[in-house]
Amino acid sequence: MRVLFVASECYPLIKTGGLADVAGALPLALAGLDCDVRVLMPAYPSVLGHLADTEEVAAYPDLFGGPARLLAGRTTDGLKVLALDAAHLYDRPGNPYLGPDGNDWWDNVRRFAALSAIGAAVGRFGVSDWKPDVVHGHDWQAGLVAPYLVAGPAEGRPKTVFTIHNVAFQGICGRADFDTFGLPPSFYTPAGLEYYGYCSFLKAGLVFSDRLTTVSPTYARELRTTEFGFGMEGVLNERADVLSGIVNGIDTAVWDPSTDPLIPAQYGPRKMAGKAACKTELQNRMGLRVDPDAPLMIVVSRLTGQKGLDMLLPNIGDIVRRGGQVAILGAGEHGMERAFVEAAAAHPGAVAVHIGYSEPLSHAMQAGADAILVPSRFEPCGLTQLYALRYGTIPVVARTGGLADTVVDANDAAIRAGIATGIQFAPVTAGGLGFALERLFELYRNKKVWRALQARAMAHPVGWEDSAPDYVSLYRDLMAEGV
Repeated sequence: MRVLFVASECYPLIKTGGLADVAGALPLALAGLDCDVRVLMPAYPSVLGHLADTEEVAAYPDLFGGPARLLAGRTTDGLKVLALDAAHLYDRPGNPYLGPDGNDWWDNVRRFAALSAIGAAVGRFGVSDWKPDVVHGHDWQAGLVAPYLVAGPAEGRPKTVFTIHNVAFQGICGRADFDTFGLPPSFYTPAGLEYYGYCSFLKAGLVFSDRLTTVSPTYARELRTTEFGFGMEGVLNERADVLSGIVNGIDTAVWDPSTDPLIPAQYGPRKMAGKAACKTELQNRMGLRVDPDAPLMIVVSRLTGQKGLDMLLPNIGDIVRRGGQVAILGAGEHGMERAFVEAAAAHPGAVAVHIGYSEPLSHAMQAGADAILVPSRFEPCGLTQLYALRYGTIPVVARTGGLADTVVDANDAAIRAGIATGIQFAPVTAGGLGFALERLFELYRNKKVWRALQARAMAHPVGWEDSAPDYVSLYRDLMAEGV
């Protein structure tokens, strides 16, 4: 079975969030299930230098204002990539979506309309001797793939799947932008791409794709409510019969504390001494007081309201008074960045902040911490809590979306049954988080219970071994339906 992924980012070539991890790891998991997957993505500057055996497989004289070509290549771990090389659209440094001023690139609409258009072209005509049976678009940047395919003849059209990674990002643009896409005017209706007088890439994917998925079963249900649907709940309820939730996994080869080259000491569930060494190293690295008995909590996240980290701020003083430590890695809203920097200045040796993102540091933090805090107001799936489970770092998570699906709360019954892996809390408020932190301190003080919790967390399945077969079944069911 041949599958084309269309995504705006893909690890290890470029990453701003969990979408990149999924786009990089899931194809490799599917390859083990007899799926030949290629990932179509923009050829940002960081991409071309990390692909091997590249060759030009298609050329486009005028793609949204300039020439483009399609390059086929591979990453070092064998991921097959189709890189859309269009200098006028993608040859820009830094973040793939944001300019130097921190705002969206002015032409993001045409940049990702171009990606979708080529996704549809490869889907219909293939490249070289390869043509996909299924085209799988990821998030709003690939939302126009299905409309471009539907606009052409039904004969020869591949099946389409569209995955919502975060419904809050919808690719909203104007009617004038729609007129540049080359789609039939009849597609601009309330039943099509029109969205309250504007146009939405995300809605396009939701309306025109054959199947819809999102990244956890709970989030699939939440999306159909006004609280979590962000205005798309009507469309999603209309298409509920083709919507399913398949929980994300992680690349367990990249995220493995027993082999991870990015941490100072490797360890495993039966030999945990290395984790203590990682904690000491992390405390030194972040400027925290070296204390093996202080419960060290980390945050690795975008610093935004969605992630609920404003609810952590009023709890920091209590964490410090109880003898705990907090280390934060992330960037986002300037006000929140400033508040955490001020908290670190107010609590030297107990609170540390690194504004920005570093993949090596994120590994070191997962390995060296005792717990990770994920108080998201909504969370489609979340990957940081999966990395944490793998590293024996206990997740403290809001009871929402994929967080509820991937962490088993350490209530008394779950502890007695031997199935607990972390702490869930609700309501998702600063007070609710505060009560969860109280439970964390209590569990941490009971070393026997804490070690058992760590062992169960590290044994919890977090890879793609359960979810990848669900995608294969979805693809097969689609192909069995015919035209």
